[in-house]
Amino acid sequence: MIVTDLNHIDRQLSMTESLNKAIAFLRGLDTDRLTEGKVEIDGHRVFALFQRYETVAANAPKFEYHKKYIDVQYVVAGEEVIGWVPAGCIKITEEYEADKDICFGEAPKHQITPIYLGTGQLAVLYPEDGHAPRLAARGPSTVCKIVIKVAL
Repeated sequence: MIVTDLNHIDRQLSMTESLNKAIAFLRGLDTDRLTEGKVEIDGHRVFALFQRYETVAANAPKFEYHKKYIDVQYVVAGEEVIGWVPAGCIKITEEYEADKDICFGEAPKHQITPIYLGTGQLAVLYPEDGHAPRLAARGPSTVCKIVIKVAL
């Protein structure tokens, strides 16, 4: 997992062609024209999901992980905490769905590392990174976020 600002990502991430496309998309964003939903960047290899939601308290976070895609989670506006654990620590509660590339579960509280993301910050999450997004930082608040899925 990598956590950084969009301005520093080039120095911290080994860029593949697909990751370059993802970061170029973020740098070229026109935030006034964003609408919720899916945006294709490079077919099924790289695509973005624009989301707007209210963060929630982190009482019992729902963890997820993916097998086929890297997540680049970029906060356009607002702030949130993403809980992080190694995917191997997740106790599966909903079996892996290959068509959605997602598996859900829970993790022991003592193993969770909270990752704070504010406006302009991003996290790059690999299949080994279990994560629980949408958690409140200081209290419930509105977040606008783009999750870019980058195929492995």
